[in-house]
Amino acid sequence: MIGISNIIFLIVAALGIGLFVWQIRKIRKNIQMGRDLTLEDNPSERINKTLLVAFGQQKMFKRMLPAVLHLFVYVGFLVINIEVLEIMIDGIFGTHRILGIMGPFYDALMAINEILGALVIIACVMFLWRRNVTKVPRLATGVEMRAWPKMDANVILVTEIVLMLALFAFNISDLKLAQLKGEELAGAFPISSMFVDAFSSDAGTLATIASTGWWIHIIGILAFMNYLPSSKHFHIIMAFPNVYFSKLAPKGKFTTNPAITHEIKAMLDPSYQPPAPEVDAEGNPIIQRFGAKDVEDLTWKQLMDSYTCTECGRCTSVCPANITGKLLSPRKIVMDTRDRMEEKGEHPAIFDPAQYGKDAGTERVKADTEERTLLRGYITPEELWACTTCNACVESCPVNIDQLSTIMDLRRYLVLEESAAPASLNAMFTNIENNGAPWAFPASDRFNWADELYLPSKN
Repeated sequence: MIGISNIIFLIVAALGIGLFVWQIRKIRKNIQMGRDLTLEDNPSERINKTLLVAFGQQKMFKRMLPAVLHLFVYVGFLVINIEVLEIMIDGIFGTHRILGIMGPFYDALMAINEILGALVIIACVMFLWRRNVTKVPRLATGVEMRAWPKMDANVILVTEIVLMLALFAFNISDLKLAQLKGEELAGAFPISSMFVDAFSSDAGTLATIASTGWWIHIIGILAFMNYLPSSKHFHIIMAFPNVYFSKLAPKGKFTTNPAITHEIKAMLDPSYQPPAPEVDAEGNPIIQRFGAKDVEDLTWKQLMDSYTCTECGRCTSVCPANITGKLLSPRKIVMDTRDRMEEKGEHPAIFDPAQYGKDAGTERVKADTEERTLLRGYITPEELWACTTCNACVESCPVNIDQLSTIMDLRRYLVLEESAAPASLNAMFTNIENNGAPWAFPASDRFNWADELYLPSKN
């Protein structure tokens, strides 16, 4: 029977889901700031990659301990959501453990949920220990790891522990109540049955504990869902589309600039007709930059990468430039892209992390001019030129973020628009233009070394 509690539940659920949809729409709008890019080829290969990398956690297992702990949390998140579905149905229609009609399957499901819930608590405690006590370097160091990312991880881990404890409180109290009434509770509860006498034997107290645990769990889930867009843990949603749309070409293959390609084709073939320039919604021509200066010059996939980043630091920890003390941090490149995108677009969160210490104690790099852009406003040329384009960061990322593509597009702008390459590269470019080779001698002298090596000595 539907009562006042069910109406309250409907209001709370509608509010939580509505706020989440509102934030997702803002994130989608931010991602659409990027240039258009078609990634619809080889759907079967993309599905296989998603199953292996996103669902199968393939790249996580390069580091066994965090991989196993993450697997507990990940599988627990997927399976326990089935119980959340039951809570939603019970909350709307006033039923109690409605999925119990599934019989033995429900018993197995509840048993698995309990075991996974216990493993989630253990994994979260170990993650808290690694982050705050042992202080794994890649999780604690780097200019980009300011106050907010550190606090964010702890908030999420503690929240997951509270959610699991609330679920156990509900199951334990419900199980004890059924025993007091001489009834058999649908489901199997291997963990809760071990603590069935942990609470009072008073039916009223047990009912209060069960109701409190039930409400804390479902309200916590809704609050957690709305916290995600502000958190690095948004990757639990974004990882799947990001992996699906990840790059299928070999990692060493760079893209070409369409505007330059069309210009060269027109030079070589006078009959070639370049496509009409792109226009915005008002019909004004869109400025085609050679490379990227700000977030709107990047593709939507590169912007999606920034929302997928879990800030784990695996990319930075294997970057040879960073290891040798240079300024580059691939993780910072991705985080800066997201920060700039939200600065220029809309912040998707209900609250702004900047108000909670995100930039505490640090100063952004100031632009050389009054114009604030991703390049120089957030990312310096020194960082970009430190990159060796080895793709170590791309290979190590567990959610297939392509940090190198953003670095290369920013470097292209420096070279093609500003001629701001290092002196050694500018010398090489000049030699290629004048001599057709990177070396400072004419093409006619290119094989002089062969003459000196193979011609008989005049003596």
